[in-house]
Amino acid sequence: MTQARNAPFGSVLAPTMAVADFGAGVWSQVDYPDTGPVSIHPAAHVLHYGSECFEGFKAYRHADGSLHVFRLDRHIERMRQSARLLLLPEPPVTLLTEMVLGLIDRVRHEVPEAPGALYVRPLLIGTMANIGAAAVPSSEAKLIVLASPVWDYFAGGVKPLRILVEEQGQRCAAHLGMVKTGGNYAAAMGPTLAARQQYAVDQVLFCPGGDVQETGAANFLLIREGEVLTRHLDTSFLHGVTRDSLLMLARDMRWQVREQHVTVQEMLDWVRDGEAALSGTAAVLAGVGTLIRQGVEHQVGDGQVGPQTRKLRAALVAIQQGLQDDTHGWLTPVS
Repeated sequence: MTQARNAPFGSVLAPTMAVADFGAGVWSQVDYPDTGPVSIHPAAHVLHYGSECFEGFKAYRHADGSLHVFRLDRHIERMRQSARLLLLPEPPVTLLTEMVLGLIDRVRHEVPEAPGALYVRPLLIGTMANIGAAAVPSSEAKLIVLASPVWDYFAGGVKPLRILVEEQGQRCAAHLGMVKTGGNYAAAMGPTLAARQQYAVDQVLFCPGGDVQETGAANFLLIREGEVLTRHLDTSFLHGVTRDSLLMLARDMRWQVREQHVTVQEMLDWVRDGEAALSGTAAVLAGVGTLIRQGVEHQVGDGQVGPQTRKLRAALVAIQQGLQDDTHGWLTPVS
């Protein structure tokens, strides 16, 4: 566990994985081999036409030693949606549930105590061997579930993020933004690395035509006392499960939650005395201290992680770690 505590997020894998294959219209039985290389044909659809999608979520060890998966049903639903939109064989709910819970049970000794967790990564790839199938969906697939013990994302201390506002390009094709597929992350990598080199930022906030969307790997929220403002859901960006959870908790706290179009100028007006944050599985909610637009730095509030961001994050973490009642039924126990 010491190795996981000190290693980069996701770089240490549990010794077992779950695997199932699809072919001739049926899914195979689940296998739990040692974590390691898998064999696919060099003509596999995924290698040439990018037919793949994945998910990412966490299992937590509570103080009594029990294990619980956070919003398993919602993540399975989103992965099945991604498979449908990419025309990949759609894994049944029962199969994905069996693979996730079966794997966690087999590697339960790898789940750290709080504030650590077990990060779970289901991956679906098209394996049909046909390099001429650019316009044909893969009729064969491999479903893999990996697990990675991870520690507190903020182990080095909470740090306000620096974000570049990008108003020309967008993260990915507008009709596939809601799909969790590797191509979307690859598309954002170049602009993000270039921005880091030029402006020493942590992420790029994509705002095509001045319309605030998301960063390369997280949703974006504007926060102030008793209020959250964020873009309404559409196909152009990922429908984050953490985002959804935070908005539900904000409503529980009787905050006003507004989901609507947000312009860059509205965002800059907000952050003069408000807060901004990125939401996602890894960090839950990470505060933004600086927005950079056209080379000009705009301080967010006092430049630090704001108190309302900390409050909202703490409320969600408390449920995940079993410190507060799970009134929404978000936790699935691992028997």
